[in-house]
Order: sequence, then C-alpha cells, then structure tokens
Amino acid sequence: MSLPGAPHTLPAAARSRILALDVVRGVALCGILLVNVRPIAAAVDAPADPEWFALLAQQRFYVIFSLLFGIGFALLVDSAAARTATPRLVLLRRLLALLVVGLAHRFGLWGGEILTVYALVGLVVLLPSTWLPRWAVAVLAGFVCAAGLVIGGGGPVLIAGLFLAGAALVRYGVIDRLDRDLPAVALAGAAFAVLAVPAVWWQVAVGDDADDPAGTHARGVAGLLVAGVYVCVLLVLLRTPLRRPLAAAFAPLGRMALTNYLSATAAVLLVVAVVGHPERWSTKAVLTIVAVVLVVQWVFSALWLRRFRQGPLEWLWRWATWARRPALLR
Repeated sequence: MSLPGAPHTLPAAARSRILALDVVRGVALCGILLVNVRPIAAAVDAPADPEWFALLAQQRFYVIFSLLFGIGFALLVDSAAARTATPRLVLLRRLLALLVVGLAHRFGLWGGEILTVYALVGLVVLLPSTWLPRWAVAVLAGFVCAAGLVIGGGGPVLIAGLFLAGAALVRYGVIDRLDRDLPAVALAGAAFAVLAVPAVWWQVAVGDDADDPAGTHARGVAGLLVAGVYVCVLLVLLRTPLRRPLAAAFAPLGRMALTNYLSATAAVLLVVAVVGHPERWSTKAVLTIVAVVLVVQWVFSALWLRRFRQGPLEWLWRWATWARRPALLR
C-alpha cells in the first residue's frame, strides 16, 4: 500500500536509523532543558536571563524539535504503509498514546509541557496531511509557518507548520540524502546565517518586552532562522572528524528523547524540593543543574542502549503504536 505523493528516495524497509537525526534531536533536547529549567521550577521572580541566553537559546530548540517530530511522523507513515493495510490506524494510535503521556505529564508534573500540544496538533494537522500530495504538504507548510510567525511569533500554529515542513522533507527524499547533499546543506546554512543576522539585530533592537507584538514577531523570526543555522552546522560537522564525538555525546540522548524529556522534568522538580528557592537561582546555578541532569541522563541512556533496543518509554510508545509488544532486548 502507498500513501499520496511520489515515492521516496528509499523504501521504508531499506532505511536504517538515521544517526544525524538522533544527534540533532539530542542537541535540541539539551537546549530545551536549558530553556525549561526556570519554568519547570516555577521561578516567577527569578532574575532576568542574560542577553546571550535569549539570543542563543530562547525559541530556538523547540523549533528543531518540532521539525524533527514531523520528520519522525512521516518516516513512520512509510513504515506503517509497508507493514499494514491500515497505516493511518497505526498513526492514530501513536498520537493518542502521546496525548495520554502528555496529559499525565501536564497534570502530574508540569503544566507547561509540550507533548500534549504535539499530540493535538498532530491529530489536527499531521494525520490529515497523509491524504494530501507532497506538493500540497510543502505549500501548506510554508503558509502555516508564515501564519504562525505573523499571528504570534510561534505557538501551536508555527508548530503545525514545522510538522508539515518535516513531513515534506521526508516525502521529497531530502532526509534520505542528508549524508550525500553536503554542499546543499552548507548552502542552506549560509542562507539561514545571512538572514539570521538582521533578524537577531531586530530582536535585540525591540527588546524582551513580552507585551510588545514587535518583540514577539522578532523572537519568532530570529528563532526560526537561528534554529536553521544550528541544524545545518550540525549536519556539516557530522561529515567531519567530529562525527564520532558528536554521535557519542548526543545520539544516546536523542534516541531516548521521550524518556529524557519526561525525566528531566522530574529531575528539576527534585532539585527544587531539595534546594528550594528557585527564584534565587543564578544563571550559573541553572547551567550547573542542566549539566548534572544531562550527564546523568547520558550515562543512563548509553548504558541502557547497550542492552536494549529502545528507551523504556520509547518501547512502551512503540507497543501502543503497533498494538503488539515489540522486542526490547538486543
């Protein structure tokens, strides 16, 4: 069975796990934790973050994570279409399972989590997009991303556009060619960098006033472009001798992204319970917390993946997706 759109560069059965996606996902996970520490800790009256933090981290990494979610969903579309006569039922189960996890996370740990939004946007946008030809998905992605930036500089609308953009990249075979299209990646990175310079300057000029629409738009545009630079730089570096250390440092985190995202919330809340007074945490303290949590997660992820095929929550999610228990031990 096939879904609408031209065939991809590689059939689903021929794909192996794409290392670059795991590395980029791992880096994005690190950035998301850095941004989320104060919100998770409910540090309402905390001192303002330094300007470099807003320019390098705020609204950068969730953009990458959202794009990767769309890519992962589209890769699953291929796999489901090759393995079952009812692929969209598989996709529906996956999104509903994520919704359950997100709601448990939202009401049990932290109200600002993103998984619930991802699941709902996926149900409203990604699942219906599987009936569309790939050109329509690409056009819709550009339109929805632009609308998201205009409406509020980000939020669920931009997430929907990024989901569609990720799906379009898969359906046009771009993801299958990541390791071969280095010049194109470098050119895209240069274009993002050129455009990011005035966007970041605009963000600096308008400041961080949350009530200023110009500031919201500036942060959204700058975040999107800087995220593009980050992704392209990582993809280029993965074609250099830095490939092995980057893979060792970030791929284990990326392969267990769901487990690590949820456990990071619990870890920050544990620090709050032990240390207290999150409103007094300095930037140095936040960086220390992030470093400790990530080191612990990396050690756990690396050791776990030596014995098991997937992270614990990833395995449960896969079980819910396919409605049968997958193998866990290597």
